[in-house]
Parts: sequence; C-alpha cells; structure tokens
Amino acid sequence: MRDLTYYVAVSIDGYIAGPGGEFDRFLVEGDHAAPIWAKYGGTAPTALADAAGLSVEGSPFDTVLMGWNTYAVGLPGMPSPYRHLRQIVFTRGHQAPAGADGVEFIDRDPVDVVRELKAEEGKGVWLCGGGALAAVLRDEIDRLALKRNPVLFGAGIPLFESGDYDPAAFRPTAVTPFESGVTLAEYTRA
Repeated sequence: MRDLTYYVAVSIDGYIAGPGGEFDRFLVEGDHAAPIWAKYGGTAPTALADAAGLSVEGSPFDTVLMGWNTYAVGLPGMPSPYRHLRQIVFTRGHQAPAGADGVEFIDRDPVDVVRELKAEEGKGVWLCGGGALAAVLRDEIDRLALKRNPVLFGAGIPLFESGDYDPAAFRPTAVTPFESGVTLAEYTRA
C-alpha cells in the first residue's frame, strides 16, 4: 500500500503562503537544498528542475496531488508543471487550461481518490498543497515532511485549513536543522 506524504515548505508560524498567496520568502538556496533534494528529489516543477540541472529520477513519489489554487500558481506558463509525475488537480468548476497535457482535473471526493491511489501499485503519493485540500485529506496523510523556514508570515494560507476535526497524533522520525535556518521535520502517523 502506498503512503500519502504532505511535503511542503512552511513558515515558523504555520503558513504555506503569506496573506497574498506569496511564498517567495521561503529559502530555495542554502546548505539545506542539496540534502533535501537528495531525499525528496523530483518535487520541483519539471522545467525548473531541468533549468537547475537537477535530475527528477529517483523520486520517492510517482503522483502529485494539488488543489486548484496550488496548481494555478504556475499558470499560464506551466500548465503541466510536474510532467515527470502523474498530476491530479482537485477542482470544482475550473476547466483545464491549454497545454495541461498529462494533468487530471478531478471533481470527486479527494478522500475516495486517495484511497484508490493507495490501493494501486507504485511509489508514494505527494500532497503538495494547499491547506484546504490538506484539511480534507488529514485522516489519509501517512507522513508529514515539513521544510520549516525561518520566516513569520503572520497570516496567509495555513498548513491545514481550520475546521472541526479530531486531533491526529504523529511521531517525529527525523528533525534535521541546517545552517540556512531551514529545518526539515519529518513525522509519521502514530
């Protein structure tokens, strides 16, 4: 059975993007970049990885899940951002833009879709955002991999959208601090 991993950059105060949806304060360069890429390779858009000379081979994931807002960050320039992965975008009302070859746009219950994906053969499934989708899938998330960045947003898109749900327990499997100030905190469901 495949695992669902929520792998995402997050501020110290728990936001995956600032009040205007910005995420440009997250550090992409520093001593954390190479070790994190070695562990979670293939988690950059294909064109950006190619431009940086990073191989997308050997990724722990073969499928990426996104809500519409996360997907739309790359529009119009990257309508198929993760061409090296199976791409699934959850949306209720948006149509596929031109050039979105290889992207599946789904208007179904994300929990049902994830359960089907977990039953398939393959590598891990990566939830790359956003906070609303993460909240819906909270009980299906097997692992958390949080690139905690040394910034405060104060407001914005939370790691998990608030809601009325039971607390879930996770246990840390690794916490790796870097000189850049980024800490990779990894957890598995308890």
